[in-house]
Formats: sequence, structure tokens, C-alpha cells
Amino acid sequence: MGGLSWIHWLLLGVVALLLFGGRGKVSDLMGDFGRGINSFKKGLNEKEEPRVINAEEKTKDTAPR
Repeated sequence: MGGLSWIHWLLLGVVALLLFGGRGKVSDLMGDFGRGINSFKKGLNEKEEPRVINAEEKTKDTAPR
């Protein structure tokens, strides 16, 4: 009790490798996450304008071919 078995050391090693292993993977991941949130907020703020169909467009769409 209180000691770390080999599986604990293996898991700690994998986590350390993921966090600190080359090319700043965590910072890249957080940057992608931030860009995703910003684009989501931008999409929520954009208002979708209703499309108005005039009489000419109605006759073109319903005309038999």
C-alpha cells in the first residue's frame, strides 16, 4: 500500500510523454480549441436573414419542365 506498481509508472510515463513530448502539442491543442470556440461564438452572433421570394421566382420554381 502506498507504492506505485509498474502499471502506475507506465501511465505516468504516457501522460508525461503526451504533455511534454515535442513540438508543443498541448499549446497547439489549446490554440485549436480556442479557435473553435471563437468561430462558434461568431456563428451564434451572425444573424441569418430570411430569404424573400418574389413572384417571378415563384413562377420559375413551379413551372413544369
